[in-house]
Amino acid sequence: MIAGISLKVIDYICSMKILIVEDGISLQEIMTLALRKEGYVVETACDYDSAVEKLSVYSYDCVLLDIMLPGGSGFDILEYIRKENKKVNVIIISAKDSIDDKVRGLELGADDYLAKPFHIAELVARIRSVARRSNNDGDFAYRIGNVALEPDTNRVMVDGKDVPLLKKEFDILAYLMKRRGHLIDKAVLAEAVWGDHVDQADNFQFVYAQMKNLRRKLADAGADIEIKSVYGFGYKLP
Repeated sequence: MIAGISLKVIDYICSMKILIVEDGISLQEIMTLALRKEGYVVETACDYDSAVEKLSVYSYDCVLLDIMLPGGSGFDILEYIRKENKKVNVIIISAKDSIDDKVRGLELGADDYLAKPFHIAELVARIRSVARRSNNDGDFAYRIGNVALEPDTNRVMVDGKDVPLLKKEFDILAYLMKRRGHLIDKAVLAEAVWGDHVDQADNFQFVYAQMKNLRRKLADAGADIEIKSVYGFGYKLP
């Protein structure tokens, strides 16, 4: 069904979900707006307890973690993340630009350390860098069969020809291609693409509609991949 499978994972801009753990409301808002403009799904926590609660319930690709937080330390959150074996990139963002803090953070498993103040462009570059390192690949494209997806350019191609997709269709395909072979709960897919406010939705009709359109566009373009529905659960890209 799928010929010549080659998966080359990259800096996945549009499907990447980020948690900002920062008690400075002004900085938190600036980071959130800037990163959403870059195409990321962004959620926030302003203290230790809310950060741990979100990390225990939701999955993230990257956590931007302040050290000094109401109710606890960012280092303790980092220890929690690694103890739970959560596969998430962590970038410490702190006003404490000391060698001891950097060393401790890296020894606890942080992927990078960025001192305040910083430029948003540098933050975005750091996020992309840790994503590339964690995926251990530099091709900057997902490839399965005759389908290629380039998050940096928001392009999807079948046999080298562009397939126009709406943003959410693109995000769904990127999420599934990144997790090829895994059975994805429809609620998990909706939360990953639309954010955790999707909990307020009465049903998943919006997911079904986007999935139907995505499948049609891929089929019309001659894609040799097929997104499978698993009744009562969700979706799988074999």
